Amino acid sequence: MFDRIERILLLILTLAVLGFVGEPYVARLLYSSGAPRSVTPPAGLGAGETAVIELFRQTSPSVVHVFAEASARFNRQQGGQSSGTGFVWDAAGHVVTNNHVVANAGRIRVRMATGEIVDAEVVGLAPDNDLAVLALGRINKPAPPIAIGSSAQLAVGQSVYAIGNPFGLEQTLTTGIVSAVQRQLPTDGGGELADVIQTDAAINPGNSGGPLLDSSGRLIGVNTAIFSPSGASAGIGFAIPVDTVNRVVPQLIANGRVPTPGIGIVVGDEAVAARLGIDGLVVVRTQPGSPAERAGLRGIDEATGSLGDIIVGAEGKAVTRLAELKKIMAAVGIGGQMTLVVERNGRTFEVKLLIRDVGAGRG
Repeated sequence: MFDRIERILLLILTLAVLGFVGEPYVARLLYSSGAPRSVTPPAGLGAGETAVIELFRQTSPSVVHVFAEASARFNRQQGGQSSGTGFVWDAAGHVVTNNHVVANAGRIRVRMATGEIVDAEVVGLAPDNDLAVLALGRINKPAPPIAIGSSAQLAVGQSVYAIGNPFGLEQTLTTGIVSAVQRQLPTDGGGELADVIQTDAAINPGNSGGPLLDSSGRLIGVNTAIFSPSGASAGIGFAIPVDTVNRVVPQLIANGRVPTPGIGIVVGDEAVAARLGIDGLVVVRTQPGSPAERAGLRGIDEATGSLGDIIVGAEGKAVTRLAELKKIMAAVGIGGQMTLVVERNGRTFEVKLLIRDVGAGRG
């Protein structure tokens, strides 16, 4: 009797093992389909998805790809061709991009969203703001100007959208939020972009000059730089606020340049001054006939090497960086009078002088 039970149990165990091992093969035999699968009806896009799709549909025709070939003078040093992004500013066909995309370019071409390629020429450059305006040649179908918003009331956490050509991949949309506002961003020329927008929307080489948009599809900034040791997006991108763009671009279109408020001084290296314990701007020299020279400011004595004047304040605010002084001068405006606080030989005094247009890159 026990032998019979053992044989039954062994048979059951054998069948169980065979069933376990053979189950995949049986499933493939019974359920494999040699015909295309039927399509499951969609549940429909969410409201947020629909809004982003519409935003891209409306805005992308205004976004262009900019190609700048280095001029013969700079081709030997820098070589090749740079590319970036731009967008149509007005019905006249002006395109806005970054200054660093087209600086020192010999030939500039623009690929429209339609795929048409046209030549373009520089209308104006604003290196201190990293902005440039191009004029397009004749095109078959003009693109619509981009909608303009405001950057004055941007809030950290609000959604933003970037359209550009990262690594040459055209018409690319990335999304993120406003990570911070009123950042200060150093430039290659030793200046500083003030009040820039920080975002975690993916911005990579090729996005430069492209639009940063709010959820209504309005321009709120121009993408200009990333912070990344590797050179690829690390979630920290920067954009020039549209309020600055909307002030600078019309001046570039009208005059080819932006008036630069200044007093006619050349200042010393801020890092060196800080290491020496100097809490202010060291005046290296004043320009002949400048407001600074007429007001009696003194630079470094070339004969002895002794320090001259140190600017420590302007209009009631402490000053330790040239960018801070430039911001105050811009607020006062060309033709306005500014009060400086100056240190000379351990003595502090005030100087009043007029602000004039001194040209890009000067103080």
